[in-house]
Amino acid sequence: MGTFEFRLPDIGEGVAEGEVVQWFVKEGETIQEDAPLVSVLTDKANVEIPSPKAGRIARLHASIGQKVKVGGLLVTIETQGGPAAAAPASPAPAPSPARTPAAPTAPVPPPTLATGASATSTGRSLASPYLRRFAAERGIDLATVKGSGPGGRITEADLTGSSAPRTEAAGAATPRAGPPGAPTFVAAGDDIIERVPIRGVRRAISEHMSQSVHTAAHFTYVEEIDVSELVRFRERMGRHVEKDGVKLSYLPFILKAAIAGLRAQPRMNATMDDAKEELLVHGSFDIGIATAAPEGLVVPVVRAADTKSVGQLAREIQSLAERARQGKLAREELIHSSFTITSLGALGGVMATPILNYPQVAILGVHKIARRPTYHADGSIGPSDLMNLSVSLDHRILDGIVAAQFLAVVKAHLEDPHKLFAELA
Repeated sequence: MGTFEFRLPDIGEGVAEGEVVQWFVKEGETIQEDAPLVSVLTDKANVEIPSPKAGRIARLHASIGQKVKVGGLLVTIETQGGPAAAAPASPAPAPSPARTPAAPTAPVPPPTLATGASATSTGRSLASPYLRRFAAERGIDLATVKGSGPGGRITEADLTGSSAPRTEAAGAATPRAGPPGAPTFVAAGDDIIERVPIRGVRRAISEHMSQSVHTAAHFTYVEEIDVSELVRFRERMGRHVEKDGVKLSYLPFILKAAIAGLRAQPRMNATMDDAKEELLVHGSFDIGIATAAPEGLVVPVVRAADTKSVGQLAREIQSLAERARQGKLAREELIHSSFTITSLGALGGVMATPILNYPQVAILGVHKIARRPTYHADGSIGPSDLMNLSVSLDHRILDGIVAAQFLAVVKAHLEDPHKLFAELA
C-alpha cells in the first residue's frame, strides 16, 4: 500500500490558481483511474480534472470554494503497492472541455430527502457532474436524494423539490461576517429563505467587478439615437438573413457601428497594463458580447469582428449566446477581448452605467428601442424609434471628448445604416 499526493496541475496558459468548485468523491471512497475527481474554476470556466490513479481517497486537502495555487496539494490517494509518490504540478492530465454549467437563477429550496437513495455499486450516486456541482453549491448530500430518473439517476427536479425540512432552526439568529472591522449582522432565522454561497462563476464575477471599480476611474457618456431607419432596414434585411434558424437582431448592426467608432478612436480599443503603466492599443477587433448565463454574466468574444458580414455576425453571436447558456463555451472563447458591448435587448431600460470589463478601457451599453413622438427636421411632429447608448470609459486614460466623438460616429452609422456597408474593410 502506497500513497499518491496529487497536486493542482497547470490547467491553462497564465493560470496561477484555481477555485475548487466540486469534489466528486469523499474521504474514504474508492476511485478508478480517469474517473471524475474534482472540478476547478479558472477564468470563468470550469475544468473537470480526472483522477490520475486508482485507489482510496485518504484525504481531501482543499474544501469547496477554496483557492489552490498551481502545484498546491489537492488530494492524497492510497494506492495498491509501491512507495509513497507525489504528482508533478505539470504536465496536466487532459481535462474535459472548459464549461460553465447551467443553474437556475430563482431561489431554490432544499430537495426532498429520502432513504434508500439510488447509487452505483461503488456507493456513488447516479448524477451528472453538473448536478453534483449544483448540489454541492447548495449543501445537498446526494447520498440522501432518491433519483426519479431511469435506473434511479438523479435529475434536476429531484434537487429542486420544496417539501424538505428547513436546515436551520426557526427563530435562530445567525451571524453574518462582513469586511474586517465591520459590525456583525445578525438576522432572524425565520426571515432567511435561502443561503447562497458566493462561489464559482459568481465569485469570479464579484472579484472581477471589484477589481474594475477599484482600479479604473469610471465615467459614462450617453447619447440618444434615432434608429427609425435602422428598424426598417433590419426588417428588410432579416428576410434574407434569417434562415437556418438564424435570427437577425440589432446587435450585429450596433457591433459594426461600434467598430467604425473604434477606428475613429483607436485608443478605446485597448487594454491597460497597470503594472507597467502602459496602454495597449489593439489592432484587431476582438469584441466581447456580455451574455446572461444561468450562473452569471459571461463575455464570449467575437474574433476579428471587423472582417465579418452582418449575417456572419448574427450567426456567431447567436451561437456564442446559446452555448453560453448551455455552459459549453471553451476558455479560449472567453478571454483576450479588446472592447465589450453589453445589452439586455428589449429589457435594456432607459439608461445604465456599464462597469468596465477590466483591463479594457471602454464598454458600450445598449438600451431598449422605444417609439416616441419627436420633432422632425421639417418642423412636423411624428413617431420615431429612439434608443439610448451609454459608453463607460476609464477616465485615467480617456477624456470625455473621446466618448462624445466615439458615440457621434456610432450615431451617424446607426441613423443611416447604409454607412455600415460603405466602410472599407
